[in-house]
Amino acid sequence: MNRHDIIVVGASAGGLDALQALVGKLPGDLAAAMFVVLHIGARPSVLPRILTAMGPLSAAHAEDGAPIRSGHIYVAPPDHHLLVERGHMWLSRGPRENLTRPAVDPLFRSAAEAYGPRVVGVILSGALSDGTAGFSAIKTYGGITIVQDPDEAQYPGMPTSALQYVDVDHCARIATISELLVRLSGPNPSGTKVSLPAEAERRQQAKEDTPVSNKFGLEQPVALTCPECGGSLRETIVDSMPYYTCHIGHRFAGPNMDLGQFERMENALAVALRTLNERAELCRRMAEVSRAKGHSFSMEKWDAASREAEDRAGVLRRFLEQDWARPGAIEEGVSQEL
Repeated sequence: MNRHDIIVVGASAGGLDALQALVGKLPGDLAAAMFVVLHIGARPSVLPRILTAMGPLSAAHAEDGAPIRSGHIYVAPPDHHLLVERGHMWLSRGPRENLTRPAVDPLFRSAAEAYGPRVVGVILSGALSDGTAGFSAIKTYGGITIVQDPDEAQYPGMPTSALQYVDVDHCARIATISELLVRLSGPNPSGTKVSLPAEAERRQQAKEDTPVSNKFGLEQPVALTCPECGGSLRETIVDSMPYYTCHIGHRFAGPNMDLGQFERMENALAVALRTLNERAELCRRMAEVSRAKGHSFSMEKWDAASREAEDRAGVLRRFLEQDWARPGAIEEGVSQEL
């Protein structure tokens, strides 16, 4: 039987109870590493402590760049996507997916790309459809997919979505899922380092020069947006001049569109600079409050946050002070040529 030593689990509403029940039935010598995403957003989380208390497996928040070891549970920390690549895990504050960070799809997708048929994906209780696209990736790369029986799940949305759109391998209750994971993981000793399979190594080498997934990207936009209202724009050509019209009627000739975009960009950057400056001041004031109360740990945290905001404001200020290709300059050059 093929070993499946990478287990990725996704859950949302109602998922805490399901996770506790699942982990509580797993043995301490589980021959796989387990990765868990629960939709917690940016809120503080004690999920690793809760899962550790449920059974013999040790759970901890994942650490960026840490190696993967079997017999351990790695939990996505607040406000970070958890991803798997090249024999280690890493964290990303890339774009939210399915309205959340951490999200299930990035974990499933990255694990499938890195470990292919050695991956087992599990979707537990949750609303909406996070995890469905990730399940499709796991299936594409030859992994195994398992969903909690929607009749058992407190919130059946995520399991039901996966069953509707993906050819899921197993639909089972929690007790059966735990048994499946033990059987699928095989006899590998707990605590051993999980290495990268040869086929995944080849894939990773092939994409070394491509951007890492789940970072903010700058792909070509499908449509431009209106500088006035933010709505999508339709392009028309009138005597070789492009015009842009949004769906409520704002209309711009090409050069005017350039000016509108430039002003919107400057305003956005100015708001960002102002907010960073205000954050630095707020953190300074909170540090003073902590200092007055003798709370040295809180004071150090607030001081560090203030310095960070100041540093980033400084970078943005220097960026804004640089020369720009301002609107009108290109048109002036064209008129000189004529």
